[in-house]
Amino acid sequence: MSSESHAHDRESSELLSLYAVHALPAADVAAVDVHLAGCADCRRELETLRPVIDAFATWPTNVLRPSPSLWDRLTDRISADTGRRPTASASRGFTTPDWEEAAPGIWCKLLATDGERQRVSLLVRLEPGVAYPPHEHAGVEELYLLDGELWIDDRKLHPGDYNRAEPGTGDQRVWSETGCTCVLLTSTADILR
Repeated sequence: MSSESHAHDRESSELLSLYAVHALPAADVAAVDVHLAGCADCRRELETLRPVIDAFATWPTNVLRPSPSLWDRLTDRISADTGRRPTASASRGFTTPDWEEAAPGIWCKLLATDGERQRVSLLVRLEPGVAYPPHEHAGVEELYLLDGELWIDDRKLHPGDYNRAEPGTGDQRVWSETGCTCVLLTSTADILR
């Protein structure tokens, strides 16, 4: 992450995302703090992440449970630091949800559902050249683009970009020329046209 560069690459966006969710290795935090002090673009990007991160707090805890590979790395790290293996094994009760094809070229991985509020959190993957149907937002829609490029009407999103749509608004054309993956928090009552 260079303080001279205003054109942020994928690596700096990933570092900023990890920093925002307090998942950045402690050795890298100070460097990001210094960079943020001198980079208004990164400070603005960090602020756009705040609503997404705040929404994580309302997710069921099993959605945020570490993956089995993370448990294995943590066990190895603890062993290296203490000189002995942990006595309790990590819980393996949570299984990662599968990708499901919702429509041709549109894949979803359900992360959490809040039936009471009619909200859903999911990962969405569009294959190259695929469009999502025009729709009207029944509630707030929040989208954070992880990779690829995504067009929402006349706005082109890049990795790290955040989009918020208010209830009653709509999107006529949502598509990806390159293919993309995003985190989507939206209403289950959206109206497809």
